[in-house]
Amino acid sequence: MIYKYDNKEVFVEVTGDGEPVLLLHGWGCTHDIFKALATILSQQYKVYSFDFPGFGASWEPSDVWGVEEYTRLIETFVADNKIKKPSLVGHSFGGRVSLLYSSRNETARVVLVDAAGIKPKRSWKYYYKVYTYKCAKWLCNTLLPKEKAEEVLNRFRKSSGSSDYNNASPMMRRILSKVVNEDLKHVMPAIKAPTLLFWGDRDTATPLADAKYMEKHIKDAGLVIAHGTGHFSFLENPGLFASVMKSFFKIK
Repeated sequence: MIYKYDNKEVFVEVTGDGEPVLLLHGWGCTHDIFKALATILSQQYKVYSFDFPGFGASWEPSDVWGVEEYTRLIETFVADNKIKKPSLVGHSFGGRVSLLYSSRNETARVVLVDAAGIKPKRSWKYYYKVYTYKCAKWLCNTLLPKEKAEEVLNRFRKSSGSSDYNNASPMMRRILSKVVNEDLKHVMPAIKAPTLLFWGDRDTATPLADAKYMEKHIKDAGLVIAHGTGHFSFLENPGLFASVMKSFFKIK
């Protein structure tokens, strides 16, 4: 389905029937990453798989959104479609939205898969790269013609930026820079819904220490560790993930 939000198009794939489940993908992905899970859940649930604005078939924001704006979108969708007490499954960036949504809305259950939401501790190397880039940007824009400046900065970004940052459009880079620095620790104690944490012990993007913090500070939370997997643990060990989801959602 195409959902109109502020006259802009948001793509949502709807499958199955029953109690509502919202699937919220991570940065750089689309609803397709949850295809296997949607197939499992749609046996007993009505599943809404989103393309967040800026990804897949949805429009790209014209302003710099943060977690708040993405969460408001989900809240408005739930209200407009008269959805009551949904369950949420969020991977990585989708975990950020799941955290904020469930902290202030009635939610049946929450699954956080290698979820973001805790601001990472930065090394001096990180700040060195950030301020070196800012300095290079100022020098290029001051001393070089516009096209040449952009060419030099693109080379600099490719050599020092993350793949998520390099693959994003200019607007989505600004959004990424904002959301990765948002810390959601303060909302975790407000989450009342049963919460399952599914995590890879080799995840370097959102380390296992983040999961243990969430387990401690979310009232009704339990952690399942997928040993030998990284940031996409649910894809790297699909058998374990499917088994855990069937149990958590009580699918026979």
